[in-house]
Order: sequence, then C-alpha cells, then structure tokens
Amino acid sequence: MKHAALMTISALTLGWLSPQKSIAQQQPNIIVILADDMGYSDLGCYGSEIPTPNLDKLAQNGVRFTQFYNTARCCPSRATLLTGRYSHQAGVGHMMNDLGPEHEAYRGQLNNKSVTIAEVLKSAGYFTAMAGKWHVSFDFSVTPANRGFDRSLAAPNGGFYHADKRSRLFLNGRELDVNKELPKNWYTTDLFTDYGLKFIDEALTEKKPFLLYLAYNAPHFPLQAPENEIAPFRGKYLQGWDKVREARYQKQIRLGLIDASLKPAPDNPIIYKWDTLGDAKKKRYDDMMAIYAAVISHLDKEVGVLVDGLKKRNAFDNTVILFVSDNGGNAEPGIEGRYDGEQPGAVNSDVYIGQGWAQVACTPFWMYKHHTHEGGISSPAIVSWPAGIPKERNGKFERQPAHLVDILPTLIDLAHANYPAEYNGNKIQPVEGVSIKPAFTGKDVGRKNPIFWEHEGNRAIREGKWKLVAERSERWQLYDLEKDRSELKDVSRQYPEVAADLEAKYNAWYQRVHAEPYPHPLNKWFYDYTQLKSGE
Repeated sequence: MKHAALMTISALTLGWLSPQKSIAQQQPNIIVILADDMGYSDLGCYGSEIPTPNLDKLAQNGVRFTQFYNTARCCPSRATLLTGRYSHQAGVGHMMNDLGPEHEAYRGQLNNKSVTIAEVLKSAGYFTAMAGKWHVSFDFSVTPANRGFDRSLAAPNGGFYHADKRSRLFLNGRELDVNKELPKNWYTTDLFTDYGLKFIDEALTEKKPFLLYLAYNAPHFPLQAPENEIAPFRGKYLQGWDKVREARYQKQIRLGLIDASLKPAPDNPIIYKWDTLGDAKKKRYDDMMAIYAAVISHLDKEVGVLVDGLKKRNAFDNTVILFVSDNGGNAEPGIEGRYDGEQPGAVNSDVYIGQGWAQVACTPFWMYKHHTHEGGISSPAIVSWPAGIPKERNGKFERQPAHLVDILPTLIDLAHANYPAEYNGNKIQPVEGVSIKPAFTGKDVGRKNPIFWEHEGNRAIREGKWKLVAERSERWQLYDLEKDRSELKDVSRQYPEVAADLEAKYNAWYQRVHAEPYPHPLNKWFYDYTQLKSGE
C-alpha cells in the first residue's frame, strides 16, 4: 500500500520542533519495536545473509546489545515488556488461558497489580500509541485502549500478513470491518507502520512527546510476503542449513559480535543432515526459508519507512528507537515445519520454517523458542538515539546482560516519569528490572538482582557470569557464560556451591512470583541428548 497518504505534515507540526527549548529536549520521543519469532542471528548486523540495511544502519549509528534476553515466548514477553515485571507477576505466566483466581500467575491477562509503559508515560505527558500484535489479552477485555494507549491499531493475537477476511483489527478499541475500512490488498507490516506514523502525526499536532509501541507480527507464522520479494531469495538456501549456519557463525566472529573462542552449539541430532535429503525436499525447504527471508527483508524496509518518516517530521534525532525480538527462532511444529497453501507465501497460505532453519536463526546457540537455553531467550537488540548516544559509541557492542523486564524502567528514566505506588485505586507492585539507559553511554547499569526465566517448566537464572538452566524435569546445569555462552560444558560438579546458591535463589523467586509446575512430561529426546552432550 502507498505510504504517502498517511504522511502529511502540518506547519504546526514542524513549528513544534523549533530551536527553542521544548519538552522534547527533556523528554525524548520513544519507539519500541518488537519483532515476533526473530532469532538472534536473523539480522545482517547479527550475522545474517538476509539484507537488513535499515536496521544495520541503526546499529552502526547506535548501540547493539550482545546479551539481551526475552522470556522465550510471545505472550510472556509482551507482558514483561509492557509492565517491567516478570510475566507471572503480570498475570501471564504462560499464554492466554485463565486457570482461575487460585492461580494468580496464570490468568492469561494483564492484572491490575501492574501498570503498562503507556499508563506510566501518559502520566508524564506523553502521547501514547501502539500498532501491531497485542496478545495479552482481548479475550478478557484487556486492550490497548483501556491500558493507557491513546491510539491503537491492534491485532488481538497477530498471525496474518496479506489482507484476509478472517483478520481482526481494532482501531482505538473498536473492531474494524477490514474489508471496508482498510485499503485494498494491505499487508500487515506496512499497515502497522502507516498507522504508527499516523499516530505520530497526532502526537506532534498536540505538541506532545510520543511513545509508540510497534509490535510487528513479522517473522511469525503464517509466513507470507509479496511474490516479487520472495523470488530473489529462491535457490540461495539450497546449500542447506548446515552451511548457512556456519556462514552466520563466521560472520558473527568477523563483526566482533562473538569471540572466535566461542564455539557454536552442536547440531540438534534430530535435524536431518542436508545431504541425505532428496531434491524435492531441498527445494521445499529452500522455498520456506526464502519466504522467511523475504518477510524479514520487508520488515527492514518498513523500519526504513519509519525512519524516513521521522526525519521528514524533524523528529528522528530526539527519538529513542529500541528494537528487540520476543523470543528465539521458532522450531514449531518440528523438523518438517509447515508448507501449506496453493501458493506458499501468498494470501491464505501457512508456512513455518521448521527446526532446521530455526537452528540457523539461533546461531550460535542451543535450542529455540519455548526453551531457556540461550537460543530460546537471546534477542538481537538495537538502540538508536542520535541526540542521546555519543558519537564515539556509534556501532559499539554493549556486552552487559539486559532483559525485557528492563524496558519499562528504562522508559521511565528516559521520560523522567514516576512509577506509581497506586493506579486507578489498585496497589501497584514494584518493577523488577533496571534502567539500561546508562549503557547507552557505556556506563554500568548497576544490576543488583539475578535475571530469571520459567516457561513450560523450562527454567533458568543468570547472575553475573553464571547461568543455571534446566529443561522441565531434567537436572540443573551450570555454565560460565563468559567462557561458554553456547552452553557446551556443564560445570555444576566443579562449582557445586555456585549451583546450590543459584538454585536457592531461583526457588525463592519461583515461590515469590507464584509460578507452578508445567503439566506436560519431559521431552525424552532432549533429555537423552543433553546427557550425552554433558558427558554423562
């Protein structure tokens, strides 16, 4: 769709951003971009062969985090990002099913003990807007419109790209007739960008700094992209996932993202060896990855549209852009992936990349979405802020660990906002994260507490260089992430006192956030392989 229709700029808008001292100079504009199911190595500036020049440029002129963590899954990550609290504390300990009042961490919706980034920044004078996937949850009338966002174009659960009569979108809380009220042949990524710029225009007209939460559904299934953008990638992946993964690993070393001493995690033994596949299978997997690459490339193009829009509005320099992903690469529903539809990648088709390509997406780490090993919880994360990041920091890597739980405290710090003790008559619980704003200028963020994870019984704790991690009912493993971030050598027997200390801290946190055991049995192949990997 054409962007020009939503890019009108009034003289009043330009007049607000005058050389005179204004609120924008004390309170920067803020855009939080959340990608969906994007793995650690899926951007060019994180090792990918997929062209992402616009995000790469933001990284070159900003700061890249090498150890930015998510919660391993979509709903919990959104709940954590929005509230600055672990997802269990916000009421979204798993997904959107409500297990009842006796399970307060598993109500499937944001609770009233938490406030959102929009509610906090709105109280500090910000115009607040979101466009994209909400997923925390419309089913219980928890919407952007009633959780602090002045404007919103929200997909309740995400999951679509090309215009589809099944798609549901809500504009400022009102469900749209997508067949009558939206342009013809819209594409989700474009639509969210266009409405984001439209909302920015409203903020500028009102002479307010803005918060835009831009929650793209890319590159989540059902993977769809314009055919002319898929075609150039076809054939590029016939070399197979083993070679593409190795190429990404080598590029990560050249970039300085990782040190050559960090060895990649071994291949998952259940993934087919590429050379054992027939030509038809190879072509199928090549096409699946071509579609995925096109989706990411198109997402990058829309980031370029957003940046160009900010520059035309004279708003780019004083806008903080934080780009991050909600979990690692997606291996659902297994090695075969999914490749459905008359024309995979087109409208009404349904494509998942599967386990082989998900392993590539998470290079150089072990595991993927759902899991708390590094592949499942590591995100690419870029911060751009021309007016606030010193030029000597441009293109630098920030190696301090950070987490989605840190975003709300960071926004409070940037906006000079106050976190409330009460909100709408409800007592509000404290945030769990820390502001990472000091890292923008190369300073220590002063983290005092460990970082924790629990999802579907997969669990972990990180404190300093140490990480204790386990899958469901397997025993804990201890890794020194300064030496072994790909989690190759379990040192729990070498440092039993460290493992015991971290386990005690994890158990205390588990009780404090009201986490509960996950009901599904252990995935046996994973247990057998991790024991083999650790030498047992």
